Amino acid sequence: MTASFLVNKLKLTNGSMEETNGVVYELRVLAKTDSESRACIAEAGAIKLLVRFLSYEVGSNNPSLQVNAVTTILNLSILEANKTRIMESDGALNGITEVLRAGATWEAKSNAAATVFSLTGVVGFRKRLGRKTRIVSGLVELAKSGPEGAKRDALAAILNLASDRETVARLVESGAVQMTAEIMAGMPEEAVTILEAVVKRGGLVAVAAAFMGIKKLGKVLREGSERARESAAATLVTMCRKGGSEIVTELAAIDGVERVIWELMAVGSVRGRRKAATLLRILRRWAAGLDGGETEGFSTNNSSVSASTSVVVSTTTSLVQ
Repeated sequence: MTASFLVNKLKLTNGSMEETNGVVYELRVLAKTDSESRACIAEAGAIKLLVRFLSYEVGSNNPSLQVNAVTTILNLSILEANKTRIMESDGALNGITEVLRAGATWEAKSNAAATVFSLTGVVGFRKRLGRKTRIVSGLVELAKSGPEGAKRDALAAILNLASDRETVARLVESGAVQMTAEIMAGMPEEAVTILEAVVKRGGLVAVAAAFMGIKKLGKVLREGSERARESAAATLVTMCRKGGSEIVTELAAIDGVERVIWELMAVGSVRGRRKAATLLRILRRWAAGLDGGETEGFSTNNSSVSASTSVVVSTTTSLVQ
């Protein structure tokens, strides 16, 4: 009854932005409470009404209304059935994309990114969202330039999208690899996790884009958390195998890299120790001129190196706002 009352009230609000914003805020709060409330709000037809308030014009004139609208949709999306309703609602994805790219506040952009993350929880939707270049590039830009909370929401969505090979190509084109290099100092765990996923599925183009970040990966290998060091080692193994001697030469040039690898072999996680052992074997074979057994080959003269792109990261994010 409460959900129906609020949705009907939203339908009847004419012109008063203050009154409209008050109703949308009440829906936001109700959508935060439990799954039954989320179902009732969506079944009452709220999503198509909320879409109207995601536009750039609304954000310019009433930033609070835009934030409340996108956050209500985010809270509704937590319910699995509502993910389908959102994906199938006319204008919903376009509205979420507009807020992601040009929202009036960082909070609005962050919650739009969190909504994309929520929707990517469904594999089929993940592929559909990954085909939308404006969403992919919007997430990469937010991960690059947003405040920490917004970065984390964007990185979480990017990591989910990076599980699809076709989407990885769009991530590389959108500068995701370069972006991971830019944020690696401040968010090493997230950066290398995304970079690992991208170079794994992105082929030589992704490896070429990541070439300039090898020294930063070496620093994470030396100073990062256990998880970050494990991901850095796994990323370097993939890059060496796909990129060949040019990549291995760059890795070998890092001062003290063998000592760092030996240390990881001694104290890292099970996977980290295994990847470190593989890295050491690759370096030893390279030093002996026997790299052909471990690597495929790659040239840094490839024009894709200059097109280094940005990759993002992901972390768990709290969706309810």
